[in-house]
Amino acid sequence: MRAKPVRAESVRSLQGNVRIGKAMRNRRSEKGIALLISIFVLLLIGVMGIALIVSSGSETALAGNYRASTNVYYAAVAGLEEVRSRLRNNTPNSFQNTAPANFLPAPGTAFPTCNPSYVINPLAGEAVVPWDQANPYFDNEFGQEFGGICPPQPPSPSPNTPSVWNTGPLNGLGFPGPMYKWVRINGVTEQSLNLNTTPIDGIDPKPIYYDGTNLTDTATGNQQVLEVTALAVLPGGDQNHPTRKLVQYLIAPLLVNIPTFRSALTLLDNQNNSTPITFSASQDPSTNVRGIDQDDVGSCTHSGAVAAIGVFTNSDKNTVINGILPASGPLSPRPHYTGSGSTTPDVQNVSTTFQANLQNPPGLETSLVQPIIQNADVTLPPGPVSYPSLPTVMGSTLTAKTSGMSPTNPMTIVINGNLNLTSWNNTGYGLLLVRGNLTYDPTAYWRGIILVIGQGTVTGSGTGEGDFDGAVLIANTLDQYGNLLSPNQLTSSMDYSGITNGEGIHFSHCWVKAATPAGNIKILSFHEIAQ
Repeated sequence: MRAKPVRAESVRSLQGNVRIGKAMRNRRSEKGIALLISIFVLLLIGVMGIALIVSSGSETALAGNYRASTNVYYAAVAGLEEVRSRLRNNTPNSFQNTAPANFLPAPGTAFPTCNPSYVINPLAGEAVVPWDQANPYFDNEFGQEFGGICPPQPPSPSPNTPSVWNTGPLNGLGFPGPMYKWVRINGVTEQSLNLNTTPIDGIDPKPIYYDGTNLTDTATGNQQVLEVTALAVLPGGDQNHPTRKLVQYLIAPLLVNIPTFRSALTLLDNQNNSTPITFSASQDPSTNVRGIDQDDVGSCTHSGAVAAIGVFTNSDKNTVINGILPASGPLSPRPHYTGSGSTTPDVQNVSTTFQANLQNPPGLETSLVQPIIQNADVTLPPGPVSYPSLPTVMGSTLTAKTSGMSPTNPMTIVINGNLNLTSWNNTGYGLLLVRGNLTYDPTAYWRGIILVIGQGTVTGSGTGEGDFDGAVLIANTLDQYGNLLSPNQLTSSMDYSGITNGEGIHFSHCWVKAATPAGNIKILSFHEIAQ
């Protein structure tokens, strides 16, 4: 039986059905792919979110640590700076004015290495005892640094005083100041620093001093180097791990640049000045001016002699000699005006040996007067000065305002006007700067430096036995209205012709040195100590 032929249309129809079936099967196999893609995308977003959260948390923690580290660093440095400021006697909160008498060594005495002093700065209700091993703020750095030199811990108790933030009026502000806990002050030696300042004698236990340029173990004429260490502690991390910082300065006072005196009495003048100096001396044989060094002070010893009276022109030299020798009678030498010169009276031209920058009014005012004013312990009167009617400060006022002045505590005193020491019957110690006229009689004694710079006039009269030991310098740098004179107008004036029986002026290198004021406290080094 013959098979029926298949039509082409049927074949095409069957082929079409096969393709449709395959397409349907392919579409059914792709079901769920969108869900998988969505889940993958969500998972990716989640991972990225978690990564961002972790990264943000790390950055927050790093920022917090940095903030805490910065805060504690500046808190510790604030302690160092407070002490550096209070070591200057001319600040209201100086240790001299606010701390117990035993807090710092007596003037002229070296600060000991093994007996430090502490400035204490606790929070309310907190005990800060750096010399107590049981205290959370015990100074264990002291034993590490001075082991083998000093006992393993500071003396108990060590001299101490509150910080300015724990005394009025700052303790009434209602919020704490810088959160340092204590600041230690002590001397240093070559051994403690492991530093040889003088190679010829090796590392030794001598205190270290600063000569203005280099460290040395020589005390004479130099300033002792002190070590100042501050501990600050701020809450941070967990309760048992606060943020701590220990920082340290090496510091030394800088002396005000007082001139090297070439005479017991210096009468400044400009060589081009058309206005000469004026000078009238006492004719009493007991009133003398001597350039022969005298008076040991502490460990200081005499230096060489200087001129009795120093001037700056040969014309001025003749003026002074004529003022010393009597106007009538034989012109015999006056043996009470002696110094390094071979003639009597000993009046010398010191223009070539005296500092050139101090031989004109601008130089004197800028390089000498202003640094003294900035570092003065006492200024009288404290208010503004009125020219040409300058105020006059009496000796009784000077006594009342300088009660702490003594041979071991010389002071720097600025008189913004005239000073009248007539009938004073007292002794001053230190540097005295008078901007107006100085009037005195021989009941006044002074040990140190007297500078009459401004109006530049000195008048002495009366009877007594007082003397000025150290050096005296006179210079007219301002006109009667307080205006600065031009460089070629420098002159000076002294008239003590009315003095009888007074001892006069005696050069003393040691009193000049003792009276030279300390200026700013210089930072010689700074470093952080690992905790």
